[in-house]
Amino acid sequence: MNVPHAPTSSAPYCLIVDDEPRLRQVMAHLMRSDGFQCVEAANGIEALLLLETTPVILVLSDLRMPKMDGAELLRAIRARFPDVAVVMITAVADVEMAVNCLSLGAADYVVKPYQLEDVRARVSQALDKRRLLLENRAHRQHLEERVAAQTRRLEEMFWASVQSLAEALELKDPSTRGHSVRVSRYAVAIASSLGLDSEMMRQIELGGLVHDIGKIGVRESVLNKAGPLTPEEYAHVMTHPMLGWRVLSPIFGDTPHALNIVRSHHERFDGLGAPDGLAGNVIPIEARIVAAADALDAMTSFRPYRSGEMALELAVREIRRNAGTQFDPAIVNALTTAVDRGALQLIAPLDRALAATPA
Repeated sequence: MNVPHAPTSSAPYCLIVDDEPRLRQVMAHLMRSDGFQCVEAANGIEALLLLETTPVILVLSDLRMPKMDGAELLRAIRARFPDVAVVMITAVADVEMAVNCLSLGAADYVVKPYQLEDVRARVSQALDKRRLLLENRAHRQHLEERVAAQTRRLEEMFWASVQSLAEALELKDPSTRGHSVRVSRYAVAIASSLGLDSEMMRQIELGGLVHDIGKIGVRESVLNKAGPLTPEEYAHVMTHPMLGWRVLSPIFGDTPHALNIVRSHHERFDGLGAPDGLAGNVIPIEARIVAAADALDAMTSFRPYRSGEMALELAVREIRRNAGTQFDPAIVNALTTAVDRGALQLIAPLDRALAATPA
């Protein structure tokens, strides 16, 4: 095995593999005259050791060698050094085997006794193929990076639009300022406690942000009413899940779980909810999660129809009292676990947070 010294130039490396030293020397002389730095190996095993330490771009390998023949070496190179171009060197009797090597990834082959110009031509073609493959890969990678960047940009714009929708709703109903963000975060904490996957949690976060978007179509006099709602007013408020679902359906096609939240977050586990009267596990799990998060925030923040806010401990106790009727018991357990572990903590409403900030 001919081990290279530290490179003295930027000339590319060629590895010549043959068990006959004289033939290696002839080929090395030719390749050096064509501008290569050459290293030599007597068999496939030596060749692989050199490939580990030398930035070879071209291998010229005999087909029949002891210890590891050219075909085995080719397979190993394709698996471990896919960017290296390989030209097989074979006797006339082994041409069929050399042709088979093309299907294994050899760039070309040369038949002994070879003409030096023929070797030059085959090497040139092999390096052209290698260059084209590398250029195509770089181009493909560049396109993939551009597509990924564009996708990120579109997703950022989408989330900005969602946030704008949530903020537009809060302008109409100041009493729920920050409600959508809090519900979204509480819901994600519950989902995490349940061990749901990242994509489901992403859609739960999104659905939480827009779960009440249908309230844009609810009269402000009803939204902001102090005191209990009449049956007619309550029925009017409860149109918001279907209204929100209709508004968002055309643009939420890729986020069906978020859309389920918008439609079904007022369903009850006992089947007495709205708008579809779903019960039990027929209610999408993402909607069952947001239903609990929604109730938690409603009880722990200001509402014009009641006086005061409930402490977290009391709110959790009230939600547990309604497990099996209004709420899914498994979701209630996950909420309780998240609270006990500190993963779910109350977020102060924005107006209260601002009031507590020192001047």
